[in-house]
Amino acid sequence: MQSNTARKTMEYITKPIESGILRAYDIRGVYEDTLDEDTAFSIGKAYATIIGERKNTQTPKIVTARDGRLSSPALSEALKAGMASAGAEVHDAGLGPTPMLYFAVYHMNADAGIMVTGSHNPPTHNGFKMTTGSMPFYGDDIQEIGQRAASDNLRDGHGVIVSHPMLEAFTARLMQDFRRESAKPLTVVWDPGNGAAGEVVDLLAARLPGTHYTLNTKIDGSFPAHHPDPTIPANLQQLIDEVKRRRADMGVAFDGDGDRLGAVDAEGNILWGDQMMVFFSRDILSRQPGACIIADVKASQALFDDITAHGGRALMWKTGHSLIKAKMIEEKAAIAGEMSGHIFFADKYYGFDDGLYSAVRLIDLVAHSDETLAQMRAKLPALLNTPEIRIDVLAERKFDIVEEIRTRVKQDIASGKPYELNEVDGVRVKYGNGWWLARASNTQAALIVRCEAQDTETLEALKEMVEAQLGASGIPTDLDHVESSGH
Repeated sequence: MQSNTARKTMEYITKPIESGILRAYDIRGVYEDTLDEDTAFSIGKAYATIIGERKNTQTPKIVTARDGRLSSPALSEALKAGMASAGAEVHDAGLGPTPMLYFAVYHMNADAGIMVTGSHNPPTHNGFKMTTGSMPFYGDDIQEIGQRAASDNLRDGHGVIVSHPMLEAFTARLMQDFRRESAKPLTVVWDPGNGAAGEVVDLLAARLPGTHYTLNTKIDGSFPAHHPDPTIPANLQQLIDEVKRRRADMGVAFDGDGDRLGAVDAEGNILWGDQMMVFFSRDILSRQPGACIIADVKASQALFDDITAHGGRALMWKTGHSLIKAKMIEEKAAIAGEMSGHIFFADKYYGFDDGLYSAVRLIDLVAHSDETLAQMRAKLPALLNTPEIRIDVLAERKFDIVEEIRTRVKQDIASGKPYELNEVDGVRVKYGNGWWLARASNTQAALIVRCEAQDTETLEALKEMVEAQLGASGIPTDLDHVESSGH
């Protein structure tokens, strides 16, 4: 482990942080537009100040890491300098996925961790994800960074920056829970999409039993093969083609910073986050009867019903990785998951979202099943779903629109309409054998809409309900062109 003192801070200046990049769960901006090195320095100094005060120490121990975006090295250097200028002991875990940063916080017993990452956003974007200890740092915490930077209420100190690579230790931990001795050999294709998980994928592919083929493992912030977002079917096409060509049992894919998992079976069918959660939940409930299992409000009703049918306590919660993590701790949940592929294992693991660990657990599950992944998927309930529909609205109107919809739905229920309303995150209305959702995005000027039903007639009725509700709030919408898919 090499140590060096912080870079001279005269290269950077503190400055107010543009409020638009301070999001609900993290900080996100466009490099050299809303986000530059001075901004990163200011964020680092403010963050280290806050952590030092909360931990009651002049030298908070903070871990940092970065993804493979072209702007990440420069932003990382400025961030580290900012933290050190506030007196922090900064441990640089190196280039890798966001879960490696989360793991490093536990492994080093650090006070906090901050990741330089643009996640699954376009190559020109970048940002920061943060923790305080093992807890998420979000919401008002992130706003406080902006307030501190603007007020110049910041600490001055002489911290250090230490190189502390974590790739090997992280990979070893990912392997720890794989039951090698009794596993049947599988053929698996991996695609990290040139994102930050690339090196870890190569290490896992070399160490796991079975036959493994890798695609796009060279970390390249220009993402030459395809954009690394496994929730978009087009981004999985290369993986699907390779799974079929290799006659593989399954394929796994990751987003740009490796905290989300996508998967396909041998027939090229995509498994969405809530479908993988069915398999993980059944496995955990076989060992932990009555365990609490959390899924976000966008997840299929089939998942919640399946958890209950297998003796678990199903809990629907708000979308957002920070919100999910906090709720898991509160409820002592064994696992949680989102439609987006964020899966959080507290069963045998730490409770943070880790696409790589989730992939290892999925491979382990299939390797110890009498069925193939395709056979497991084929037994899931046949449902019709719309994709996640984003409807652009004025930022200042998005929450008001949802509130207007909520008021009208409650009036409909009072007048005798056979609706069941869930208000945990926006408006989710159960009707007949289906449901529809309308919620405000926490990160964009948009509404999120989704519908699910067991038959076409009900699905069309749900879409008409959503259109009517949006129209009543002055948002004309035509959902006829939205194609449904089996799920």
